[in-house]
Amino acid sequence: QVQLVESGGGLVQPGGPLRLSCAASGSGFSINRMGWYRQAPGKERELVARIITSDGSTYYLDSVKGRFTISRDNAKNTVYLQMNSLKPEDTAVYYCSADLSYRNGVSSRYWGQGTQVTVSS
Repeated sequence: QVQLVESGGGLVQPGGPLRLSCAASGSGFSINRMGWYRQAPGKERELVARIITSDGSTYYLDSVKGRFTISRDNAKNTVYLQMNSLKPEDTAVYYCSADLSYRNGVSSRYWGQGTQVTVSS
């Protein structure tokens, strides 16, 4: 059974930093890519950042480019999201995702439980 455990959310003042972590546990799979999504009240879930584990290539939502950085530690099956210069509009529940492949060829996407990020003075 695969589990994604997130940590690092909380309350931060505008302009401040916050770092999210997401660790994948389990066995018998390889992780192809990991990402962070967010969902604000009344809005659809959107992809914030994503990283390909094999080569480290990344994608960022336009509104977070230059402020957020996604990175990974393949040995720990962990992905991080460093968020700097946070704005009130970054307030949302942030979800970690992992696209996995199993030895039998089956691929699946897993989600973390979500962590609240609130940017407010």
